[in-house]
Amino acid sequence: MMHDRPLEDIDPTFVFDFEALDEPDDDNQRWSTWLSVEPLCRGPEPRPDWVVTSQAAIDTELGILKTGKEAEVFLLERAVPGSTLRGESVVMAAKRYKSREHTAFHRSGAYTEGWSTKRSRDARAVKAKSTFGREVAAGQWASSEWTALTRFWAAGVPVPYPVQIDGTEILMEFISVDGEPAPRLAQTRPDGDLLGHLFEQLRSAMGALARDGVAHGDLSPYNILLADERLVIIDLPQAVDLAGNAQGMDFLLRDCTNVCAWFRRRGLEVDEHELFGELMAQAF
Repeated sequence: MMHDRPLEDIDPTFVFDFEALDEPDDDNQRWSTWLSVEPLCRGPEPRPDWVVTSQAAIDTELGILKTGKEAEVFLLERAVPGSTLRGESVVMAAKRYKSREHTAFHRSGAYTEGWSTKRSRDARAVKAKSTFGREVAAGQWASSEWTALTRFWAAGVPVPYPVQIDGTEILMEFISVDGEPAPRLAQTRPDGDLLGHLFEQLRSAMGALARDGVAHGDLSPYNILLADERLVIIDLPQAVDLAGNAQGMDFLLRDCTNVCAWFRRRGLEVDEHELFGELMAQAF
């Protein structure tokens, strides 16, 4: 039986505002996938305050940032419609590993030494490089980069904050300068005190990796971003276990050689063998 009661008699703690939201009406839009992924597929805590977790948020693809043989990086806005508040609107980088078109990294067998695939069917498919095998491999590379990002972020290494992984797509912090993509170190011409400051940042970052038992494996000025005066290391799917990979030391020395050669060309006297020795001492 229904009883009529004046609205003013209703306890305000039981009153809430309701707003109906329209479905995304653009081919480049979708509802936020934040809550559709498993908790372990979300970034480590404490999370930055710009991470959008609202169920009302919509993901809008803004365009492509970078394309390559193995993956493409898009700009993606996650925002609550009509809101510009921090924590309700952000632009991120969406890295999507290719599946059917995926081609393995050069010398990928050396990078993946020590990896294991639990399902024998998957392992056979990857080895045979079948269509299904390439899809499995794409998932492995995405998972490897996600693991590296979360591990290194927690260790204090300057990497983009990993927001979430969903299959072969990783959403991560968009590293920018005044709203534009931060340049690669190779595109910049720092000199004087800044050059030395940047090398010390890189030495510290490589030391943190070494203490964690890994090397980047493909470090060069092309996968280091310069955001104002801050270095950020990117492209981490091939991170190498120094103890578990027989070629781990070779990869570490190559990383040292690549970065030291660039700094020397800019006028800073640094030695890759000295850096390698320092990192080895921290690793073991």
